[in-house]
Amino acid sequence: MKVRKADQQDAPFIRGLLKDNGLPFEDISSKEIVLFVGYTSPKSIIAVAGIEVHGDFGLLRSLVTKKPFRRRGYGKALCLRVIEYAKQENVKELYLLTITAKGFFKNLGFREVDRQKAPKAIQETNEFKSLCPKSALLMSMSLNPPKLTASSQLF
Repeated sequence: MKVRKADQQDAPFIRGLLKDNGLPFEDISSKEIVLFVGYTSPKSIIAVAGIEVHGDFGLLRSLVTKKPFRRRGYGKALCLRVIEYAKQENVKELYLLTITAKGFFKNLGFREVDRQKAPKAIQETNEFKSLCPKSALLMSMSLNPPKLTASSQLF
């Protein structure tokens, strides 16, 4: 699977895929959301994901793979690409909201977080405030690399 940033021509397909899978799609054309698509050929998108960057914090948005392509590692590969993008954008902590994919994200290194402890920048996103139900689980991942000290063992 190849990964690229989505463009305006991808928007109708992305909205449809998100809607068909019960994921928030209403604000998907917002300039705050950077969308990525995974594809097997330029016209064959099989997975999508997005990210909102708010200073030191990022919000992973609506990772979904088309049903025939699930459980093949495409979602994981796309998620890892979005995490790399977040690091390039100097995001220190990446958040997400999920109802059904807790195990998937836990396996990638995300941990559960009390919704009340989310940073204000994340709490003020449309996804947090209104698009995801209050029952959605908040998870986060630190993107800060560990700091080496004089006593750190390298070998």
